[in-house]
Amino acid sequence: MTEHETSDRPEVGLQELLLVSEDISGFLDAFTATLAQALSTDDEEVWCAVTLLRPRRSVTVASSSPRAEALDEIQYHYGDGPCLTAAREHRVVHLRDTRSDGRRSAYGQAAAANGVFSVLGVPFDLGGEASAGLNVYADVPDAFDQAVRQVVEHQVAEVSTILRLAVRLARHRDAEADLRSAMESRTTIDLAVGIVMAQNRCNQERAFEILRAASSNRNVKLRDLAAELVVTVGKGPATTHFEA
Repeated sequence: MTEHETSDRPEVGLQELLLVSEDISGFLDAFTATLAQALSTDDEEVWCAVTLLRPRRSVTVASSSPRAEALDEIQYHYGDGPCLTAAREHRVVHLRDTRSDGRRSAYGQAAAANGVFSVLGVPFDLGGEASAGLNVYADVPDAFDQAVRQVVEHQVAEVSTILRLAVRLARHRDAEADLRSAMESRTTIDLAVGIVMAQNRCNQERAFEILRAASSNRNVKLRDLAAELVVTVGKGPATTHFEA
């Protein structure tokens, strides 16, 4: 690919892809497919895939086509390759010609046998949340000049920002759910304490001790025992009201 060819090549509209995607998985599939199409020409075909490193086995979580996913499997088979190295070492790895790169002779020979002669591995910056990389494959040698690499690296950097935000939002939703659950449990326990106070004509501290002792004796969690008592007395579960 020449400098002239790549200078006019459009980058992927990530905001548009995010808006039309139902979830992050769909967004990554759309991203790899759109990027592969943007980088391909009439004479050169490009495939893209996203690899996520896991403790026991790396997996492809998104791909532009089944072909791209099959090409990833070659790296997994050898436990080596540009994308795996990029994700592990957090650096860009450029394999200009799979037939002549002695650093990865076994993988390179297998890739060439499968019609892949150039590979580019670019790591995602996920802030320590996970290790992942983008694989870009081409069916000709020396396919990725500096302009192409700059386009790909810029796109991966933008996607990394989106993925980090998605992780934070997911954590926020989980924290909010945990908070609501805790508040609901607290409300149920408070109601149960009130019931025990009325039944035993005791103060709040003594009522809580009675509940805790019953929980220990029956080997039942305190919130579950409290919920059982509230349901028995009130003929229905306790509810918590939140201010808007």
